[in-house]
Amino acid sequence: MRYRTSLGRVRGLGAAKSGTEHWWQERVTSAAGIPLVLFLIWLALRVAGRDHAETVQVLGHPLVTIGLMLSLSTMFWHMKLGMQAIIEDYVHGGGKFWLLLANNVFVAVFWAAGIYAAMKLGLGAS
Repeated sequence: MRYRTSLGRVRGLGAAKSGTEHWWQERVTSAAGIPLVLFLIWLALRVAGRDHAETVQVLGHPLVTIGLMLSLSTMFWHMKLGMQAIIEDYVHGGGKFWLLLANNVFVAVFWAAGIYAAMKLGLGAS
């Protein structure tokens, strides 16, 4: 039995028409996360045992600030995509909309807080 139309088979689109894009975004953010996690491990080792002033100085370097912002952006986007897939696949009924909304709000709030903190350190305020 075939449930897809001829046009759907030709275009290669599923029911939601965005599954492939979602899949690729998950894979790209996952691959980008590997060097970013290595960067975060290096950074954690670099600031381990330092006092507050030295830590702020290390975190205030422009390349470190950019690395932190890239890490936050990539990891929060990857988390959003993963939770969205879980919610869409396993939640049924009226609560799905609210859980998807909560997922988006959670990611936006914590991403913004992280970017704010990284920029504050990067611009020299402590």
